[in-house]
Amino acid sequence: MPTVPVKLGSRSYQILISAGLLDELGGRARTSLGANCGRAVLVSNMTVGRIYRDRSVRSLRHAGFKVHSFSIGDGERFKSLRTAESLFGFLIEHGIERSDAIVALGGGVVGDLAGFVAATYLRGIRLIQVPTTLLAQIDSSVGGKTAVNHALGKNLIGAFHQPSLVLIDPDVLGTLPARQTQAGLYEAIKYGVILDRRLFNSISDNIDQLKNLDATRLELLIARCCSLKAGVVGRDERESGLRKILNFGHTVGHALEAVSRYRRFLHGEAVGHGMRAASRIAERLGLLNAADREMIDAAIAGVGKLPAAGTLALDDMISAIHRDKKVEAGRATFVLPVEIGKVVMRSDVPPPVIRAALKDALK
Repeated sequence: MPTVPVKLGSRSYQILISAGLLDELGGRARTSLGANCGRAVLVSNMTVGRIYRDRSVRSLRHAGFKVHSFSIGDGERFKSLRTAESLFGFLIEHGIERSDAIVALGGGVVGDLAGFVAATYLRGIRLIQVPTTLLAQIDSSVGGKTAVNHALGKNLIGAFHQPSLVLIDPDVLGTLPARQTQAGLYEAIKYGVILDRRLFNSISDNIDQLKNLDATRLELLIARCCSLKAGVVGRDERESGLRKILNFGHTVGHALEAVSRYRRFLHGEAVGHGMRAASRIAERLGLLNAADREMIDAAIAGVGKLPAAGTLALDDMISAIHRDKKVEAGRATFVLPVEIGKVVMRSDVPPPVIRAALKDALK
């Protein structure tokens, strides 16, 4: 079984990756949480819950957990303080204690929301991430960043809270809509651009197999992305420096999600647009050559057609960019590629360059 360690001293944990692992959830959770954890609150959404809740509950109960289930709405707009408040109430009503745990079964919305509640309920209870989308498996379930959205910006309210275990079963991806798989592949391209040209080339060369969920290719992709992120998080847990490179494509991507009220784009799709924009900024600043920018465009196009973004007001986009949590001294910070496999961070991008790059990238 591929196992990726996240090395954070007393907060260290493992990422387990294996087909069929969902049925081992209870036993793996018991090993991770210990004998004193009596109750597990399984947080999911309606879509994932219909398919995987019963299997997960059975496995947890077989390992001796008393299980409570909580369901949220399906979509980014439900990653909100209102949903978090409902979950807080559920935990209080059921008498959940600090020795108990939350199990997040779902994609990035479920993982972020459940993680935020786990970080703040009783000043922190334990969390297990069971990601069921490709994007969550390669990115959002790893590293301990949790948050909810605000109408004025994405992930503006959050906390760092590392899970006790990340359990990844690639088999669950077989029930995903193709659009969800594509959203995860856009995020995988991000890792190639910022850290690993060989990974970038592998994704580009094997994109059809990945979109068709080839088991061997998928497991290798998930393990490599998790390993890259674990290495970054191990060196910069709280995003004070190096970890910021993981935001490639996210400055514009988050703005797209906020301006469209979290209804038009899946997160990975917004990041796809954001990577196109950041690459154009880099090219206009003379940091990135045209050939590499075109290769990034081609890799994104190879995954699939992105939802249209050209109808969104450019001024609204720029305003949203400057409300992003990565703004420093009033300036938006962009992660910009200088070649495939290497990026820099810049907060001195002239406004006309931002505007021109956005207009070109989103048309």
